[in-house]
Amino acid sequence: MVSPVAPELVRPSTSASVSLVWRFDPPRLALGSAPVGGGWGPLAWVLNIGVPLDYSRTDLGQHSTEVAADAGVIGPGATLFTAVDVRLVQRAEEAALTVDATVGVTKPTWAADRDDAYTSWPPGTINTVVQMPVELDPGAAENAVMTITEAKTQALLDAGIPGTGTASDSVVICWPPDHQPVERFAGPRSLWGARLARTVYRAVSAGIEARG
Repeated sequence: MVSPVAPELVRPSTSASVSLVWRFDPPRLALGSAPVGGGWGPLAWVLNIGVPLDYSRTDLGQHSTEVAADAGVIGPGATLFTAVDVRLVQRAEEAALTVDATVGVTKPTWAADRDDAYTSWPPGTINTVVQMPVELDPGAAENAVMTITEAKTQALLDAGIPGTGTASDSVVICWPPDHQPVERFAGPRSLWGARLARTVYRAVSAGIEARG
């Protein structure tokens, strides 16, 4: 079984903010909504870059390249961005499944809002990095992203936060390749989906509490 990787702090030379990096050796298979390096594919690393509340850069790929160089990572990777202090990252674990969450709720929003609710991207962001100890087939992986989102929303509502998330929340879920058997289900009532939901809920709830 592949052991979960703990994030390391990186202080980029181009910013006063710190970032987190997860290094995967060997690379993991992954699915994610990261603004840089999202989608399907192998990942050798994940970055969660801390940015200021007035962050206005739109060259996210270039910013990712700069911080990746400071972190010394190479190969395929994914990059997340958040205005919350990444040192407040919260980890929850169950049955070798690991969730790391940075929880910024500066501007919560409802997914289905009024027609004129569009605004430009606001810093804040809930970023969730999930390491599964079992391999997921494609359908299960996409279902896992839904489970993560539902559990995050449940944590927000239970904390009295008026929204289903923020407009810029991102998820990366990764797992070891060539692991048998391959899991076919990851909905909240499946074995691994239930574990995933509970773990995400705990990590996001702890992140809300950590912000005071």
